[in-house]
Amino acid sequence: MSALDEGHFNAELENGVKLNCLGLGIQDQPETVAIADAVKVLLQGLGEDINREGLKKTPLRVAKALREGTKGYKQRVKEIVQGALFPEVGLDDAVGQAGGAGGLVIVRDLDLFSYCESCLLPFQVKCQIGYVPSGQRVVGLSKLSRVADVFAKRLQDPQRLADEICSALHHGIMPAGVAVVLQCLHIQFPNIESLFLDSNHQGWVKAVVHSGSGVFENELADVWGDFLSLLKFRGINLDKTQMKDSVQQCWCPSRYSSSAKVIGPPNRGMVTAVTSILSSLGEDPLRKELVGTPSRFVKWLMNFQSPNLEMKLNGVACGRMDPLKQNGQVSHNKQQIYTELCLSFWSQCEHHLLPFYGVVHIGYYCAEETTPLSKSLLQSIVHFYGFKLQVQERLTRQIAETVSSLLGGDVMVVVEAKHTCMISRGIEKYGSSTATIAVLGRFSTDPAARAMFLKNIPNPASGGS
Repeated sequence: MSALDEGHFNAELENGVKLNCLGLGIQDQPETVAIADAVKVLLQGLGEDINREGLKKTPLRVAKALREGTKGYKQRVKEIVQGALFPEVGLDDAVGQAGGAGGLVIVRDLDLFSYCESCLLPFQVKCQIGYVPSGQRVVGLSKLSRVADVFAKRLQDPQRLADEICSALHHGIMPAGVAVVLQCLHIQFPNIESLFLDSNHQGWVKAVVHSGSGVFENELADVWGDFLSLLKFRGINLDKTQMKDSVQQCWCPSRYSSSAKVIGPPNRGMVTAVTSILSSLGEDPLRKELVGTPSRFVKWLMNFQSPNLEMKLNGVACGRMDPLKQNGQVSHNKQQIYTELCLSFWSQCEHHLLPFYGVVHIGYYCAEETTPLSKSLLQSIVHFYGFKLQVQERLTRQIAETVSSLLGGDVMVVVEAKHTCMISRGIEKYGSSTATIAVLGRFSTDPAARAMFLKNIPNPASGGS
């Protein structure tokens, strides 16, 4: 069915769905209350106390975030496009294309996010839209972004998202053709057992999808060549002959994750709660793409039960690390600063039940005659505190205090993280990151030691994360 099919929008009107016209405050609406109640069931299934200070408002925060992140179900594209079409006649008495007479128009690098329909985790989208005007009219360029956002703000799959954006624009502005290219990044969240087996876990699954209508229906048409040539300036090297093979058949990591074997069958009450959330968002839980989603989400969420890992912190055989020599060496009472940098971590924000992830850098004083802590032990400490409901400030402090307890005091910890709640909620700050610091013992009073440790922290690696 077309994304702008009249019957679809008439049904929306008949059901009383209007853009931004909900009478009650969002926190008081029945759908929000139902989602919040379901989140309480999920928290209790994790063994959490829903009345503890950090979790008291989590059900409502999660409910509001989910409803904000899927508000596209309650938006009508027709209202966005109508009134934004402007006359532009194009060339007169000349050979060529321009203005409203067939000149290609491209809007690039639209940052969007959407929720994956297979696992309910948010994924990032870089959207490129091109259209060829016809009928001597053009559309206000901001409307291309707004239309794309309507469909991104629904439970989605990359290819369907591209198709829906393309179809909606084609029916809404009646151009000669529309082209859409999406670069999608899906977080590949590990379970804790797999991290100990694979220290080089790849954190992202990437997919590039496209959709075309009108003059773009033929993927070998010259107009595709013009469009893709202009996208190369943005690092997209999608060749016309490769477009059909540009997306994986199954891109969501949850569909091929081994966590089900590790954790076991999901809690039925929690599965029912997630099913209730889908219904409250305006989805049909029986839609074939969503049938397995509640179970997959619960299996993923159960990674964040209070860990039962045995951290044998005493008597561990620790391997030696290299002290800071290239950038200078600090000695104080025959002690040196040792560092372990870029230890990966994955965690779950207890305020929004959304992932955050990044790296941990640890520096500490160690006597020359003492064997430094091994990287594997420090990584185990990081994973132990990461795989639970957390906030970054607490995570930083807990790592520092635990390392300090093994060494007797002088420790500095820096945690650098990206939070998906920063992109999948109202502020939508793409590319933002957060750093937190904990200093104990000598590091809290010695600026030179802090400076030496901090200057050894590498620049974050470039990439999609």
